[in-house]
Amino acid sequence: MSESDTAPHPAAVHGRAAHGRGLVLAAGAGRRMGGPKALVRRHPDEPTLVERAVSLLHAGGCSGITVVVGAAAEEVTAIVTALGRDVDVVTCPDWDEGMGASLRAGLTALTRSTHEGEGCVDAVLVTLVDLPDLTPEVVARVLDAPGHVDNAHSPHPDPDEHAVELHKTTTAPTNQELRATLRRAAYDGVPGHPALIGRDHWEQVIASATGDHGARHYFRTTPHELVECGDLATGRDVDTREELDTSR
Repeated sequence: MSESDTAPHPAAVHGRAAHGRGLVLAAGAGRRMGGPKALVRRHPDEPTLVERAVSLLHAGGCSGITVVVGAAAEEVTAIVTALGRDVDVVTCPDWDEGMGASLRAGLTALTRSTHEGEGCVDAVLVTLVDLPDLTPEVVARVLDAPGHVDNAHSPHPDPDEHAVELHKTTTAPTNQELRATLRRAAYDGVPGHPALIGRDHWEQVIASATGDHGARHYFRTTPHELVECGDLATGRDVDTREELDTSR
């Protein structure tokens, strides 16, 4: 038996509710990248970006991962299913519409499903496949951040006018609190990914997610928490090979 077979799950180590699942949006065609970003490798000896995204979400404490595929769906699905952990795939037929369609597809599928006997998923940690410097530490910080906030708006002039700064406490959230959670990572005050979206918000996010904006409109109009992660990563996505090469 290997060490990975006997080691406790990251979610148990961090003391989280077991129903927080990772959601990777990996359906795009990556036209400026020269092909689907999910299949890109920074170096021939490195994993694809979709493999990297799945691995870091697991390492950061997600209790399982759902990957939304679209362009090159068969190839990306084969890579993801070969990882052999609690990973499943959702196909987005209208992926070419943009990120909004992928987010809708992922949330809609999770609304209807359960995973490994855990019952319904209470929250999803949404991330993009093209964040090359995202780390498990960022994932863990966004997942671990408690649900206590003050009333001060973020000082950064971002359209997320309802964002508030987060203050650390030690109380683990209940499943009910996790379902009500709405928070996202910020990098030097600029909101970004990943974003933790509790189940109570899914219906409205699905209704508002259009084009390439994902949940941006919902975050702009709904009170939520910001978790500063600028000390851990930049949070920048990449659209071209040149940007990817310089992200090391």
